[in-house]
Amino acid sequence: MALDIIGLIWYHYGNMKLINRNVDYAARALVYIARANKPTVSVTQMQEEVGVARPFLRKILQTLHKAGILQAVKGKGGGFALARTPENIRLSDLVAVLQGPLKLNDCVFRKKLCQNHGACLLRHKIAVIETRMLSEIEGITIKDLV
Repeated sequence: MALDIIGLIWYHYGNMKLINRNVDYAARALVYIARANKPTVSVTQMQEEVGVARPFLRKILQTLHKAGILQAVKGKGGGFALARTPENIRLSDLVAVLQGPLKLNDCVFRKKLCQNHGACLLRHKIAVIETRMLSEIEGITIKDLV
């Protein structure tokens, strides 16, 4: 599918990443929690599997907790648990919380907006790709990744 190829190109193009490392690590952590089938999973338990330093992973998990995606349990046997079912946590949720809105439709020439910005044919073509891409990301859930 052309969208798959375009997505790969955009993901690997220079500094522009479709999904940043925080979203990547968060998705890995949520998949680990969903697979664990335990009431809670500690940061220590998932740190090796996710492949992220404990302080960095903890920061990501706390951000997801504040956003209502995870529940945090303190004390002995504490850790993190999914606040929603895996089918109700979308990749787009993680992107919104950890990365901000995905916007590919800026000038590809990385210059100030020209006077033809509204009529730019390339910009309109990219907008179509962006809409399809956002729809695809909206459709991916943690359950799909488990």
